[in-house]
Amino acid sequence: MPDTTTAARTLVVPAEAAGRRLDQYLVEALAVSRARVQWLLSEAKVLLEGKPPKASMKLRGGEELSVTGETEPRPLRAVPEAITLDIVYEDDDIAVVNKPAGMMVHAGAGSTDDARNRGTLVNALLHHFQELSSHGGELRPGIVHRLDKQTSGLLLVAKHDKAHAKLADMFARRQVRKTYIALVHGAVAAESGTVNAAISRDTVRRTRMTTRRDDGRTAISHYRVLRRIESPFGRFTLVSVRIETGRTHQIRVHMASLGHPVVGDTLYGAPAVVRLAPETGRAHTPRRRAPAVDAQPEPTLQLERNFLHAAELALSHPVTGASLAFQVPLPEELALFLKQLATELTIQRPPAAAAASAGKERIQ
Repeated sequence: MPDTTTAARTLVVPAEAAGRRLDQYLVEALAVSRARVQWLLSEAKVLLEGKPPKASMKLRGGEELSVTGETEPRPLRAVPEAITLDIVYEDDDIAVVNKPAGMMVHAGAGSTDDARNRGTLVNALLHHFQELSSHGGELRPGIVHRLDKQTSGLLLVAKHDKAHAKLADMFARRQVRKTYIALVHGAVAAESGTVNAAISRDTVRRTRMTTRRDDGRTAISHYRVLRRIESPFGRFTLVSVRIETGRTHQIRVHMASLGHPVVGDTLYGAPAVVRLAPETGRAHTPRRRAPAVDAQPEPTLQLERNFLHAAELALSHPVTGASLAFQVPLPEELALFLKQLATELTIQRPPAAAAASAGKERIQ
């Protein structure tokens, strides 16, 4: 395998690479990711006869390429940032924080620049706490479990390695009780139920997870209906979901598999904009006709995040054994969305005669 850490090197393109794109050749020749090759080319770290070539350039064979940049990024180390944290509980061993939606828990392992290692929960934790466990490595100090970026709520933090090891074991033994609140589209049929469906990566859309493959990891979610909502925008169900396992996107995937995607979760089938249900909607204006002077725009609702909140957390303290239980209410944006759904709307409809006339005009 080539040395992927050399800062400067020369490659002679072999004859068998003739006809290939430069970027495709470099991925194999340097044994690095496509993203890293794109970075090298965009930063003029690959030169052909002293000039930066295009990624799409077709090779002839025999060219000499000079690679002047590091082909493998230096590993990032999380740095402290003065970011406000909602600390629900803290002692010498652990902390519990209420993470807002929109904040990543930590930078990704594939991060290639310092800009991506900013604004995460880990950056905030390093500023607020003097000590965190090292089990997660330099990018994930203190992190025992995670929440999706657009999921809010309670998250456990280990301040030292002993607490981290014990918490990890408790999670593995399913001894930590985690309960979420979710609003989903449609009317969930049963008042309660269990989804026991293994989860794995979608082979087509790699950002998604799926329950449709046979090689998934065990995933179990227990749901209970809290409230059924009949609104001008259709039917919705507010549910609590207790998870036994913590797979990637677990609740989002499981509820979508039942035909009830989480509101705001466009990745798993929820609409980006919630519109009036057909039976309550205003009659549509015929095409090519100017709208009436007094016509009202159709009301819509939009949630810029997933309606998923980690509301409750219960466990035994990893050091003292004391019983701990925490609960946080829905954040303001989710409570407001529920209120907007329940608001009675006055929908202006055209008079029957006008509607009939419009219908005739459409078919002429």
